[in-house]
Amino acid sequence: MRPRSAILIAAAVLFVTSNWIPFGRQLLYPLTLFTTWVHEMGHGLTAVVLGGHFDHLEIFSNAGGLAYAYASPGWPMALVSAGGLLAPPLVGALILAIVHGPRRGRACLGFFAAALVVSMIIYVRTPVGIASMTVVALALAYAAWRADPEHRVILSQVLAVVLALDTVTRMIAYAFMSHVKLNGSDDRSDAGSIADNLGGPLFVWGLVITILALAMLGAGLWWAWRRPARSVAQPRTAR
Repeated sequence: MRPRSAILIAAAVLFVTSNWIPFGRQLLYPLTLFTTWVHEMGHGLTAVVLGGHFDHLEIFSNAGGLAYAYASPGWPMALVSAGGLLAPPLVGALILAIVHGPRRGRACLGFFAAALVVSMIIYVRTPVGIASMTVVALALAYAAWRADPEHRVILSQVLAVVLALDTVTRMIAYAFMSHVKLNGSDDRSDAGSIADNLGGPLFVWGLVITILALAMLGAGLWWAWRRPARSVAQPRTAR
C-alpha cells in the first residue's frame, strides 16, 4: 500500500466515523483528548530538555489541558510555551513521513501505547485524562499486536490525521489568543507567554507558530506522497 493511500483511507475513516456513524463523535472523543495529551507533553518534555521542571499535567473534559512545566524566564520559557503548540504538528508530520510499513506501524502504535502508560503513572493527574488515555493506550496496544499488518499502518496514520486536523483547526485559532479559560480560571495563553518572554506583538508570534506548524505538516505530507509502495521481495529462482 502506498503511504498516500494509507493517509487517504485514514482521513476517510475519520470523516465517515465523525459524520455518518451514530455516536461517531463520541467514539472519537478519546482521540481528541489524545491531541491534548500530545500538546501538554510537548510543554513538559521541552521543559525537561531545557533543564526546567515538569511536575504534572491535567486534561479536562472540554479537551483543554494544562501542563505544570517551567523553565527559566526568557527564551527557555518561551520555548516551553512553543513546545506545546508545535508538538501536535511535529508528531503528526513524523508519522506521515515515517510510518509507511507494517513494522513501523507496529512500532508507532506500541510506542504511543507505552508512552501513554508511563505518562499516566508519572504525570497525568485528572480522572478524565487517566480514563481517556487508558482507553487510547489499550486500543493502540491491541492494534499493535493483533491488527492486520496493513491496518496497523492505517491506524498509525489515523493518529497523524487527527493531530493534523487539530493543528489546522483548534491549534491555529488558539495561537492568536492572549488568554484562555482553563477549568474556570483565566490564564495566559501559550502565544501570550511567548510574547511576554521574548517581546513583540502576540499576533507576530502566533503567525510564526502557524507558519512553522503548517510547514511541518506540509513537509510530512510531501515526503509521504513521494514515497513508493512497499514491495514484497520475490524469491530468487535458480538459473
